[in-house]
Amino acid sequence: MFPISFYHLRRSEKALVDRAALVAIIRRQKYMTLAMCDGGVPYLVTVNYGFDVQEDCFYFHCAREGRKLDILRAHPVVWGQVLEDLGYCEGKCDHAFRTVQFRGTVSFLSSREAKQRALFLMIDQLEADPEPVKARFLDPAALERVMIGCLQVEMLSGKENLKNL
Repeated sequence: MFPISFYHLRRSEKALVDRAALVAIIRRQKYMTLAMCDGGVPYLVTVNYGFDVQEDCFYFHCAREGRKLDILRAHPVVWGQVLEDLGYCEGKCDHAFRTVQFRGTVSFLSSREAKQRALFLMIDQLEADPEPVKARFLDPAALERVMIGCLQVEMLSGKENLKNL
């Protein structure tokens, strides 16, 4: 299980420290933002994902080539965020939110079985009717064409601002 950590959180009353609450936020959202570094230059991407609670990892799919893959292969350590945007608080000059921040290392799945398991987990979390989408990935050729990243969580923290809801 990953450690929950805070680096000099100035407003400690906003800290989310309960693992179940952090996982609930992750499970309710569909997108995460990943920050990576390419030779000292930041690069940021947003991807949809599935979260495996038992393995403490995110899965995401992407193209088989491109800048994101080049960077991740060279520098697999990333920082990420899942945001639950609860809206701007009109008249308060404030915003309600919950965020989960995490550090982890990305690797890529190679076996068909691992890819299918990760895709099915993602599809179950993202789709209202997952079975027709899953059927597309029963074909081994379809699994060969997809690239699946596995982001193993090493550290997790959370923050919330709900006072003006």
